[in-house]
Amino acid sequence: MPDTSRPLAARNAIVTGSTSGIGLGIARALADAGANVLLNGFGDPQQIAALAAEIADQAKVRVAHCPADMTKPAEIAGMVPFAEQTLGGAVDILVNNAGIQYVAPIEEFPIEKWDAILAINLSAVFHGTRAVLPGMKARKWGRIVNIASAHGLVASPFKSAYVAAKHGVVGLTRTTALEVAEFGVTANAICPGYVWTPLVEKQIDEQAKAHGIDRERVIREVVLAPQAAKRFTTVEELGALAVLLCGPAGQSFNGAALPVDNGWTAR
Repeated sequence: MPDTSRPLAARNAIVTGSTSGIGLGIARALADAGANVLLNGFGDPQQIAALAAEIADQAKVRVAHCPADMTKPAEIAGMVPFAEQTLGGAVDILVNNAGIQYVAPIEEFPIEKWDAILAINLSAVFHGTRAVLPGMKARKWGRIVNIASAHGLVASPFKSAYVAAKHGVVGLTRTTALEVAEFGVTANAICPGYVWTPLVEKQIDEQAKAHGIDRERVIREVVLAPQAAKRFTTVEELGALAVLLCGPAGQSFNGAALPVDNGWTAR
């Protein structure tokens, strides 16, 4: 009988932006479910090598790292043959997670920041999807999971590039799903609210200093104000959802934009 505790056994996955934060949490979850994983992202090479070895040893899977730059289409496309070589088989799962943020009024928004956010948060999703789809369609199986945001469903002021990019990710996800539905391939978007990561923790400290209030007030009155439930989503919760979408129980999810936002977009 198949091991239901490892529903992704023998699958090969690429997770972009996965050397920390949400991407790392999803990579760990996929590995624990049996998938071989290609990590992607910047960082200290020795630390990343140690991280890959740790995940591989814990989950008993193959784990490799590719430092492809998500602003460069050729490097994004090159992750596919690199993954095939290092993981020992075709790419079954692509998680497009890499992203950056910048906050400013539209009239003051630096053009280079707009271009970078659109390139990494949206165009990289297109380039990655474009690279994996021929193989997935030929094999009649594939899973694409795009990490969008609650900001892919609703807007906030001063985040023009991020909101535009994440809305684009949701639209691209739906278009992809329609194109691949008859080939055994699915494409879905996960739309988190605020997720507890080291980056968010740093932002809380900065906000507390800027507003002259304590961390708890920043969390409740600033960061989590849009959410009905005043709590952070965890990377483990997002990882579990990614495993669901990529496993046997997720085959009927296609073109979905799934809010994981503690009631933010229910308003």
